[in-house]
Amino acid sequence: MTKFAGIRKTSSLRVGNLPLVSIAIGPDPAKGEIRGHAKGVIAIGDMAVGWIAIGGLACGGVALGGLSVGIVAIGGLSIAAIAFGGLCIGIVALGGLAVGYYACGGAAFGQYVVSAATRDPEAVELFGRFLSWLKR
Repeated sequence: MTKFAGIRKTSSLRVGNLPLVSIAIGPDPAKGEIRGHAKGVIAIGDMAVGWIAIGGLACGGVALGGLSVGIVAIGGLSIAAIAFGGLCIGIVALGGLAVGYYACGGAAFGQYVVSAATRDPEAVELFGRFLSWLKR
């Protein structure tokens, strides 16, 4: 049986002290890591930190992942200024369970809400800009 050693790729091009692209998926026995830790402008890995971060745990300006934290986050659990996903927490939150100043979802909680039970006009105006069906 072959053991999966993981993938590690880092671009030589750098922006400041960060590589432009960093990919780290799976274990790295040499470093004693059981998960890949990617850090770069564009980071892709089990745990990713970057301006654009994609991974199981993603932190960055734009974060996409199971657990995502950033300015804009998309994922199962998203915490951000603008959050999209299953459970979203942010200033603007759009998802199954949305918590935010503006919140839209099956269950939504916040100052201005669109949910199964509530349709605040302010929230309908904001979310209706990119969800045209909402204004009907």
